[in-house]
Amino acid sequence: MAPTDIAFPALAFDAELIRKYDGFGPRYTSYPTADRFTEAFTAEQLVAALLGRQTHERCGQRPLSLYVHLPFCNTICYYCACNKVVTKDHGRSAKYIRYLAKEAAILSGLNDLEAMVSQLHWGGGTPTFLSADEMTTLRGTLRERFPFAQDAECSIEIDPRKVSAQTVALLAELGFNRMSLGVQDFDREVQEAVNRIQSEEETRAVLDAARANGFRSINVDLIYGAAPDRIALYNYAHVPHLFMPQRRINEAELPTAQVKLHILEFAIGTLTGAGYTYIGMDHFAKPDDELAVAQRQGRLQRNFQGYSTHADCDLLALGISSISKVGDTYSQNVRTLDEYYDRLDTGTLPAFRGWQLSEDDVLRREVIQALMCHGALSLAQIEAQHDVSFSDYFAVELAALEPLAADGLVTLTNGEICVTARGRLVVRSIAMVFDRYLREQCERARYSRVI
Repeated sequence: MAPTDIAFPALAFDAELIRKYDGFGPRYTSYPTADRFTEAFTAEQLVAALLGRQTHERCGQRPLSLYVHLPFCNTICYYCACNKVVTKDHGRSAKYIRYLAKEAAILSGLNDLEAMVSQLHWGGGTPTFLSADEMTTLRGTLRERFPFAQDAECSIEIDPRKVSAQTVALLAELGFNRMSLGVQDFDREVQEAVNRIQSEEETRAVLDAARANGFRSINVDLIYGAAPDRIALYNYAHVPHLFMPQRRINEAELPTAQVKLHILEFAIGTLTGAGYTYIGMDHFAKPDDELAVAQRQGRLQRNFQGYSTHADCDLLALGISSISKVGDTYSQNVRTLDEYYDRLDTGTLPAFRGWQLSEDDVLRREVIQALMCHGALSLAQIEAQHDVSFSDYFAVELAALEPLAADGLVTLTNGEICVTARGRLVVRSIAMVFDRYLREQCERARYSRVI
């Protein structure tokens, strides 16, 4: 079968099965998941991983993906679980930009100069909290420190309430060609409850400005009538014990599980009926969008920003709380500004915890990625790449899959494990079968719900 002809089963909504498998579980933006990271992994190990990129058999001359965390926000949205700094003081962001330059200098000094950046993402917080001069300075710093591929994918997260058409034009001049618009909900009552008042008109104005300035792909969390290229449709996870601002949301007014299930069914029917492709979990895209194309060609992957088109990249992350993936390692930066500044003042990378993957981790990561991104897993391919007998190595997991197969979520035939049409919405539950740490520690309640 040609790479462009990979077929996915049509999405089937089975409410009874969704209710049965709607437990708690990881989103698998990494494996092992970030909650497993340990402070036994140090910044020195990240340095070693960076220096070993050129010789490591799994890295070679991998291109780079850069992520920059920009935590500043003018106001607080009560639902938000991101690491953020609520302020109106641009002196704080100006200082942060200077320290991002210090971190970039250290990382670039450890980088293979031939490794090109093929992907850049600014996340937050609210990246467009930065002034025009700050955005220009930061973009110049990254261009100076890292070589960018001519066709690099450069994306940024946007708060439409804070962005003018002139800012969108500046972003295009700086090389950004993709954006993600935060919307959440246009219902005024909901907006008041989460402290985010945002009209459809101002959101549409930013989207139209992006189109006019040549942005190739526009993602929104939710919108009506504006035909974005990608849509991320999330189930709100109410965990006020973890994120204090959520305590301001009245839990008694949240929709019941049954109502949320009806909303999900309606949303899926509406979006697929309008021609969007279901990518996986909570992502939809137009059939000609690069995300949908990557899925059809078997190039889709998951990383800390969700689904991505660049499966062959190492990820370097700058800024507080951001997470890098270099070879068979993960590393996370310190979470507060003071810690971040203190580390960089001593010339030390700000990574404070992480994980060195074992051979078992690498194998399971590949299995989980295949199920989450491609909906299918070739047992022979895994056996050839990792020199294992799949049936022996994963005997416990294959036994655990049998009830899921009996319920019609997966098929186990012809040397493949395939996610069915009814299984696509609960693919996290299928992937969880192969999570050794989850099975051994049984701590699922700390995660969000599968649906």
